[in-house]
Amino acid sequence: MMAEIELGLDTFGDVTVGGDGRLLSHAEVIRNVVAEGVLADEVGVDFIGIGEHHRDDFAVSAPDVVLAAIASRTSRIRLGSAVTVLSSDDPVRVFERFSTLDAISDGRAEVILGRGSFIESFPLFGYDLKDYDTLFEEKFDLFTHLLEEGPVTWSGTVRAALSEQTVYPPTASGALRTWLGVGGSPQSVVRAAQYGVPLMLAIIGGAPERFAPYTDLYHRALEQFGREALPIGAHSPGHVAATDAQAKEEFFGHYAAGMARVGAERGWAPMTRDRFEEEVGADGALFVGSPETVAAKIVRTVNALGLSRFDLKYSAGTLPHELAVRHIQLYGREVIPAVRTALAEA
Repeated sequence: MMAEIELGLDTFGDVTVGGDGRLLSHAEVIRNVVAEGVLADEVGVDFIGIGEHHRDDFAVSAPDVVLAAIASRTSRIRLGSAVTVLSSDDPVRVFERFSTLDAISDGRAEVILGRGSFIESFPLFGYDLKDYDTLFEEKFDLFTHLLEEGPVTWSGTVRAALSEQTVYPPTASGALRTWLGVGGSPQSVVRAAQYGVPLMLAIIGGAPERFAPYTDLYHRALEQFGREALPIGAHSPGHVAATDAQAKEEFFGHYAAGMARVGAERGWAPMTRDRFEEEVGADGALFVGSPETVAAKIVRTVNALGLSRFDLKYSAGTLPHELAVRHIQLYGREVIPAVRTALAEA
């Protein structure tokens, strides 16, 4: 386990609105994401994660490229994906891209691998959804072999076999930090323990404490596989403003609109204000409020789940860049110190 909690931020590069209410271009959003990553470094955030999507309401389809831009303008913040959709990518190319990012950033790169909650990448890259499970299982297995950074011999059914092949560039440290992102599948929790990679929980609805059985399962599985304890992280959406009321008002409309777009595709009920208030409350997954409120909720979650890292997803639908900037400032300058102080005093 890490000696001190890491506190990060995530964004999916949602297409946002400008000051005049118009949707920004994808290019404008990407430049704003780079600026947000640079700011996060300046205010003391430990990690910036960027998600991968292939649809019109998200601007970032190549997180590693955006992260490289951030790396060139920062000195300390860790940089990673949130998540890399490994099922529709090639493990060799993923390793090459992130080991290159590791070189550019002087050892600050990491990758969070997952299945992803969107499926647009499957037809885009020529994969059949009927192979959903096999694609991820085999590609994850190959990726863990690549992490050894030596000659790899591997065979499967979803890509060409490798025979004593080495992938370049290697990382300077010999270890690319890799997490397995899990949304709520016990099998995935056990897989993370089996392969000996840290676990990243995506908590997007309900009480964070309900994930405690998953962290317990992870610990038990690590022990059964004869592995030492490994870090556990969690990712949840949220927004920080000067007061609870201000944070809710700034966040709700943009968040609800984004949920409505996805919900229309998946058959979800619209996000009502009452449901939003439940999720913002003590037993919900939204970390929305003043610095004091958000810090207290993070502390409860860290303690309940035994976390080594907590990442707050700060982008929310069309929420403007200017509000994201203020959120990042408050998170780095007020939330993070408050969380560290509370955990140190516990």
